[in-house]
Amino acid sequence: MKKHLTIFVLLLTFMLLLAACGGQVQEAVEEAAPAIEAAVEEVAPTIEAAVEEVAPTVEAAVEEVAPTIEAAVEEVAASGETIVAEPGQALDMVLLPKFLGILVFDQANDGAQEAAAELGNPQDLEFLGPTPENSVAGQIDIVTTAATQGMNAIMISNNAGDQIVPAVQAAKDAGMTVVTWDSPIPSAEGEDVFIAQVDFDETGKVMADMALSIMGDDGGQFAVLSASPDASNQNAWIAALEEVLAEDDTYASLELVDIVYGNDQSEDSYNQALALVDKYADLELIMAPTTVGIAAAAKAMQDEGLCDEVKVSGLGLPAEMVSYTLNGCAPEFALWSFVDLGYLSYYTTYLLASGQMDAVEGTTFEAGRMGEYTIEKDPTRDEGLRVLMGPFTVYTADNVEAEAGPQEEMEDAAPAGDVKSATPGAALDMVLLPKFLGILVFDQ
Repeated sequence: MKKHLTIFVLLLTFMLLLAACGGQVQEAVEEAAPAIEAAVEEVAPTIEAAVEEVAPTVEAAVEEVAPTIEAAVEEVAASGETIVAEPGQALDMVLLPKFLGILVFDQANDGAQEAAAELGNPQDLEFLGPTPENSVAGQIDIVTTAATQGMNAIMISNNAGDQIVPAVQAAKDAGMTVVTWDSPIPSAEGEDVFIAQVDFDETGKVMADMALSIMGDDGGQFAVLSASPDASNQNAWIAALEEVLAEDDTYASLELVDIVYGNDQSEDSYNQALALVDKYADLELIMAPTTVGIAAAAKAMQDEGLCDEVKVSGLGLPAEMVSYTLNGCAPEFALWSFVDLGYLSYYTTYLLASGQMDAVEGTTFEAGRMGEYTIEKDPTRDEGLRVLMGPFTVYTADNVEAEAGPQEEMEDAAPAGDVKSATPGAALDMVLLPKFLGILVFDQ
């Protein structure tokens, strides 16, 4: 094979020399052409065979170094400088909660609006959400519409499980950045990154710790009052709780007897709490990992005079839970800052949507007043990336009032002047019209 290659090289050299000599050797070239052509035909199979012989070796070499190259890229991302946002980028962005009318989502919007103002995005942040009754279909419609309208990014607290994937994937195909917060897409399909309020596995242990603290070492029966069956964050927390109960002997005295759903609506949650008490005579605790559910369950126990028999715990807002904690109905509960969650979600999404950061494991960025965060593999899902916020705060009678802030009180003194006194017993047909139904404050 080496001999043939040598002949081929010599022939090429000969042809080049002839070309350099100009027209005076034209006849020589024409005479030599058949011989050259025959020589080329003779060595061509040898050259082709040589290429085929080395091709697998080259391919194997590429495959061998590919992981090294990939690892080097990841190492560069992990060891690179912290990304700091360049403000002033014009981006059309949507913040999509599970549904409207819940205080924690309003707080998340406050945090996102704070970040938007700080980053100087000239475009208004749209806070859009469905009604509680139409949450799944409503979220899918909003994502679809945002993609159709050419929005740059959407931040989703997912309440539709993997049902939202086709709409999210279409949004990605349209060039949108898709970030989830509070509740991720279980499969992570179509999702750039998830902003996790806390470690989901830790949530299970926190709930188990509170249950054991409230019921004591002797333990007893308790039930979970969740939001909806499609809420991926709720499902992950409950799964983490069940895993802790099954694997850690510390909680051997705790017996989880049931899991029910109040659909994150006050009336449904209230009724589900009372149904649990009726169904389980030895029930000692209702654990509600939802701010709507925990407040509704505590009110149900208070209204029925059951706070001494059945306690309530879970995830709640101090402002909504302070009275129930002080009167002993809900002696312990936990939560994180939804304002901070909205702020961090916006900062992350802004960096991704503006092209200043890629959703790559190991990337570190600065999120304004909250400091530095790093994108990491989400250990609670088979696929997907996350940014972990944290931490939990556990509230008791010792700290809940300070966090809840001042509470409104009724004035004892009557105003000066002519005081009118009502005459009871008048027959009047009257209507009380709230903004909408299904919210605890309006029930109250």
